[in-house]
Amino acid sequence: MGKSSKDKRDAYYRLAKEQGWRARSAFKLLQLDEEFDLFKDVTRVVDLCAAPGSWSQVLSRVLIRGETFGRAAWQDKEAQLRQQMLRVFAPEKTGVSATVDAAPAPGPPAASEPRPRKDVKIVAIDLQPISPLPGIVTLRADITHPATVPLLLKTLDPDHDSASTTQQASHPVDLVLSDGAPDVTGLHDLDIYVQSQLLFAALNLALCVLKPGGKFVAKIFRGRNVDVLFAQLKLFFARVVVAKPRSSRASSIEAFIVCLHFQPPPGFTASLDEPLGVGHKLAAMVQERNAQLPIIATEARQDAVSGVWHTVSGSELQPWQDGVVELDFEDATQNGESDARWIAPFLACGDLSAFDSDASYQLPEGHVTLDPVQPPTAPPYKRAIEMRRAAGGAYGKTVKH
Repeated sequence: MGKSSKDKRDAYYRLAKEQGWRARSAFKLLQLDEEFDLFKDVTRVVDLCAAPGSWSQVLSRVLIRGETFGRAAWQDKEAQLRQQMLRVFAPEKTGVSATVDAAPAPGPPAASEPRPRKDVKIVAIDLQPISPLPGIVTLRADITHPATVPLLLKTLDPDHDSASTTQQASHPVDLVLSDGAPDVTGLHDLDIYVQSQLLFAALNLALCVLKPGGKFVAKIFRGRNVDVLFAQLKLFFARVVVAKPRSSRASSIEAFIVCLHFQPPPGFTASLDEPLGVGHKLAAMVQERNAQLPIIATEARQDAVSGVWHTVSGSELQPWQDGVVELDFEDATQNGESDARWIAPFLACGDLSAFDSDASYQLPEGHVTLDPVQPPTAPPYKRAIEMRRAAGGAYGKTVKH
């Protein structure tokens, strides 16, 4: 597929190049921010699986440079227009001649001016190399490896003691993002499982650096166990929502889990040695919990003629030789709601007037196809291209007889 045909088929791919974004995924983060106001009161951010750096680029332009996009930019434009209208009609109201320019009243800067934030700290982590971005500290590391946590803590706080056994940040962050996903195979069950393990690693790392009240956003693959994931995250966050940005293709099973207001359980200590505070103690904890649950016997009835005991479902219970009936026991919750389940709220993000990521659009007359803003630095297919070129092309070298 050529560049022009992809520009026509994928509007966000074309807009990303026109607006200077490294990848179309930048629109996903912007649309999530429009819905959940992710960047409010945020100055310290960790971006996991950041390559090629589109989400870090959004963070750099919003937090460091103070730019606004989407709905916020539209509101700023409306505010600027109102200020201009007030300046036009102000002389008539005050009786001052319209030919005399009134001095601007002191106050906050104009709405269209950038408003950079102070003391911004952004760390981007990925296994792939990331081209430099203004104000972004990049780390080439594996988020699933325990050694990444001390490296991240040292980056966030240079005074952090690397020899310390604690894995808690002395200066925690406000927001942790993860747009990582494995190389999909097309087998949805396998892809969902691998993605869940990547999400598990990102969550464990986020628990080590998030401050109370912080936010966590990560990509997920929607499957039948999304409600279980929702219930697990509700243990750590006050609000959990599964969101689907409009720039994410409807044909894709990807979505984003948005977790707001981090509130760890009392006594919880994050550690990659004991993920989610459980680690290898999970089996013992489950056994201890089952021992504390009430034991409820299966309801059984005896046949008046044969004297054989049966359960309510009709299965026969085998009596012992001494006439004692052996009953099967089952675990039950204290409130009897063993079939209860969490329903994860699902929310679509993005303005309805925005482009449809699954639609094709007619290119304007005179459209010029642009090159990507940042070509891949180390794509997985780079080795395959080199091998194909060494072989003389797709069909190999021509042999002369």
